[in-house]
Amino acid sequence: MSEMSIIIAGGGTGGHIYPAVAIGHALQRLQPGVRLLFVGANGKMEMEKVPKEGFEIVGLDIAGFNRSNLLKNIGLPLKLLKSRMRAKEIIREFRPSAVVGVGGYASFPVLNAAQAMNIPTLIQEQNSWAGKSNKILSAKAKKVCVAYNGMERFFPAGKIVLTGNPVRKRIADMKVSAAEGRTAFGLQDGMRTLFVVGGSLGARSVNEAVAAVLGDLLQDGNVQLLWQTGKPFYEEAVKAAAPYGSKVKVHEFIAEMEYAYAAADVVVSRAGALAIAELCIAAKPVIFVPYPFAAENHQESNAMALVNNDAAWMIKDENVKSELTGKVKELMNDKGLQERMSRSLAAMAVKDADEQIAAEVIAIAVNN
Repeated sequence: MSEMSIIIAGGGTGGHIYPAVAIGHALQRLQPGVRLLFVGANGKMEMEKVPKEGFEIVGLDIAGFNRSNLLKNIGLPLKLLKSRMRAKEIIREFRPSAVVGVGGYASFPVLNAAQAMNIPTLIQEQNSWAGKSNKILSAKAKKVCVAYNGMERFFPAGKIVLTGNPVRKRIADMKVSAAEGRTAFGLQDGMRTLFVVGGSLGARSVNEAVAAVLGDLLQDGNVQLLWQTGKPFYEEAVKAAAPYGSKVKVHEFIAEMEYAYAAADVVVSRAGALAIAELCIAAKPVIFVPYPFAAENHQESNAMALVNNDAAWMIKDENVKSELTGKVKELMNDKGLQERMSRSLAAMAVKDADEQIAAEVIAIAVNN
């Protein structure tokens, strides 16, 4: 066989992009000289983030189904048709040995086109509740790599491989102490630290709740807050935090998440699959606030997989303002509970999912 070439398709949020990038780097380690091409959606964050990781990416003009404004879907069939034609062109030019889909807008047209052209495909399903696109694609996929048990509900049992979700190498190999983490953000080492993270695009309801209850959260003089807001809420958060001086550190985006996790005693987070995979490795007690508009409500399903394992707590999005302070204080003040949660999280951690998935990709490419 000539040199191996792999297309990795998908994106839209950090939750799809970082696993894609982790799989790309793992393929380079396991198959030196492999040719890689990423395919994303024009205007989405992968078009900026993927090149920063040293990979080539091409974009499709595609959008997802708009659940909140149905009128915006009028042009969708035409966009889907055009993106599938463009996907076929990309595949013909690049001639991949296999195609990987990580979810997100670009994933479906590229895998759909590859399957029509008899090129082996692999699906990486990050969530505990599979989306419609991946269910359709799984009929012709060679393998479906999953992170949760019980995925036979969605996919043909013989194709499922339980690999866990790939995380960035520097988080998988995390060796940062709490003191180093706190120093990195200018936090005090002797204080208990809450880390609130709103996902790569920000989480308005969580951010608004934190802003509303800041005084209560910091009432105990020994508590400080590290707050990643995302771009839309950053200015508001800076204003809300101003009266509390150095006890609140506000960041629009944090790239060095290993330092943020290390600094934290307790984390408040959305329940995206990537956040969960990272929190299991960091083994930090966590309160999830699932994003209620995720497709098939998959974030709540993800969170419940941990709640049922005594590894996390959950607050529903509509209750976040009323319940956040009480839950945070309860968890912050109970060392025994924190230790039990940490142990449960660590038991669920998978550190080499990227290489497990890369090995499956190589296997289907070699057998093509």
